[in-house]
Amino acid sequence: MDKIKVGVSGYGVIGLRLATGVELQEDMELVGISDVAPTLAIRGLVESGRPYNFYNAMPENEEKLKEAGVKISGTLEDLVKKCDVILDASPGGIGAENKKLYERLNTKAIFQGGEKDEVAEAFFHGYANYSKGVDKDYLKLTSCNTTGLIRAVDCLDKAVGVDRVALTIIRRVADPGDYHRGLTNALQMDRAPNHQAVDLMSIMPHIDATGLLVHTPVTHGHIITVLASTKKKINKEETIEILGKHPRIRTVKIDDGFLGNASLFRYARDMGKLRGDLYEIALWEDSIVNSGNDIMFAINIPQESVVIPENMDAVRAAMGIKSGAEATSLTNKYLGMK
Repeated sequence: MDKIKVGVSGYGVIGLRLATGVELQEDMELVGISDVAPTLAIRGLVESGRPYNFYNAMPENEEKLKEAGVKISGTLEDLVKKCDVILDASPGGIGAENKKLYERLNTKAIFQGGEKDEVAEAFFHGYANYSKGVDKDYLKLTSCNTTGLIRAVDCLDKAVGVDRVALTIIRRVADPGDYHRGLTNALQMDRAPNHQAVDLMSIMPHIDATGLLVHTPVTHGHIITVLASTKKKINKEETIEILGKHPRIRTVKIDDGFLGNASLFRYARDMGKLRGDLYEIALWEDSIVNSGNDIMFAINIPQESVVIPENMDAVRAAMGIKSGAEATSLTNKYLGMK
């Protein structure tokens, strides 16, 4: 069977991780990556010697790219012509413009959470609504927080049923290395309900969801507290058993040194994970409590890498793999998850 030919448009925080993710999939071939300028990520790619074919999405920057040592294999259009699917990780709004090219060349595309919903035929999650993406030309992924949140809620829902969720997102303000957001010694409230709760209901319309979001001056991961109203009452031990079986959820304990988001980032680096990336969300066992008939818990979202598995799922769905169980298990296997 021929490998699925995949290109990555936009080599930033998500795009560089998508390229790594595709490289690890034994049924996919990374044709190349595309960007517009010799950014730090592109300069790092050149110095690392990784054998990616680079396609220039902004011809007027060709000399700048060459001066930075970037070998140019062609234009973005050249890349799209060679691919079955493009993983578009361009900044919000650029992907929608790129779609015109994808449509003209009859190439499928997967868009990230920063694009508007109307860019795609379906809002996609690998576990919660895989069938919605099968054979579609254009899919849109959920944001990092929504992706991890849905993993946990969908897992509970399949096991015991979920009627409602109320959540609070303690949101990192920027990615490591970003300078464009400058909260210092301050927390900032968003209006309720946050978009993650609304997006969860788009993917899982049978669940009533609402929530709050607080921006915090940190960079290594979000923390979400979830209060879930389940159809069958469950205790702490049952919650650990249910969520602990999910291949994209780690269970951790404070006594083992997992004090917060920074502990998980450090742990990933100490394990030798490239860039300190974790593909799994983490559930603190110590956070699980019953509130009446409801269950409450806290999860950590590694925002730079958590959406990579669902992107791989989306490629397989778009290319016609009908079984969500087969598609997600392949992703989990090739990404080295439990």
